[in-house]
Amino acid sequence: MTFFLRLITETVDGQQALVAVPQIQDGLTGRISLPTYIAYLTEAYHHVKHTVPLMQAAKAGLDDRHARFRDALDEYIAEETGHEAWILNDIRNCGGDAEAVRQGQPRAATQAMVDYAYDYIARVNPMGFFGMVLVLEGTSVRLATEGAQAVARSLNLGPQCFSYLTSHGALDQDHLVFFQKLMDEVDDPADQAAIIEVAQGVFQRFADVFRAIPHTRVATEEFAHVL
Repeated sequence: MTFFLRLITETVDGQQALVAVPQIQDGLTGRISLPTYIAYLTEAYHHVKHTVPLMQAAKAGLDDRHARFRDALDEYIAEETGHEAWILNDIRNCGGDAEAVRQGQPRAATQAMVDYAYDYIARVNPMGFFGMVLVLEGTSVRLATEGAQAVARSLNLGPQCFSYLTSHGALDQDHLVFFQKLMDEVDDPADQAAIIEVAQGVFQRFADVFRAIPHTRVATEEFAHVL
């Protein structure tokens, strides 16, 4: 079994628990309100703004034996720089207060996920960061391909409100191919264990991020009326 397949196999429980969160289930079918979508974008902003700093921290912690992975992080950094600005634009185009979001603070669950990643990189093994990459990129692809269109239809929002999800999803489809090949180059058992551990930890914490988003499910009859 390749390491990538092992990584997927050993994180199945976390994947399933994340997808089962009501906010995600309803988002994938468009059964969320505009305030819920803006609340989602708000938390996305507060963790996405840390993506590049986390990558820089991971790269700084890797030695010469991990030069291949430092180079990969350089590629990720180039791709991910500025994505938080897309989210602020989406919030603004939805009628939200983007400046208040930029100056505001994340919910506790979002901060906990970010803190976990920084702490693991600094204290345990910077290679573990690639476990977070699996969670965030794999999730964003599905949210983009299934959720964005459903929410756009149900809330009658234009594409200018979904630049983060649609653009990020398209990028991450390519990233996942790159990621799979990269993970199959990880041959150190300690690095493999770290990546799996962080993936499991971030799946759990990312589920908490979604659970913390205020959301009252749109009733079936109301949803049908909207459509």
